Amino acid sequence: MPSFDIPHLVGFEETNLVGNVYFVNYFRWQGRCREMFLKEKAPAILHEIADGLKLFTIKCECEYFAELTAFDQLSIRMTLVDLTQTQIEFEFAYVRIDEKDRTERLVAKGRQRVACMRGEGDQATPTRVPESLRQALEPYRVARSGSVAVNGGALQGR
Repeated sequence: MPSFDIPHLVGFEETNLVGNVYFVNYFRWQGRCREMFLKEKAPAILHEIADGLKLFTIKCECEYFAELTAFDQLSIRMTLVDLTQTQIEFEFAYVRIDEKDRTERLVAKGRQRVACMRGEGDQATPTRVPESLRQALEPYRVARSGSVAVNGGALQGR
């Protein structure tokens, strides 16, 4: 199953006093992955955003299976779970990559639901997902099984 992947090397600034990655960083990484997708795969949307399109995150979640620490190498993998007329739901797999043998381990997974809106402040109303974004997302649609790709296969949850 294809996913949009970005690499990430965990830095000390992303860890807490205990030494593991602070939970809020997983949400930051979701946003970063989504932004890089727009930049690389749907650049026309950047013009739409400049012209008033808003992508509001209306739901965001993350489930953790293992801890990460400074200098862990990750692949953050985004797939499309649902696409309605006005909303998009993404799934994110956080995969630790062992530097020695290149094995992969799912350490967390998350979801994010985004609504397309137009207007200002309280006057923003739902609008259709632009066709250019629909087309860019389609190759990343997952089957309804809810699995995420790790090492070319599928891994369910834990």
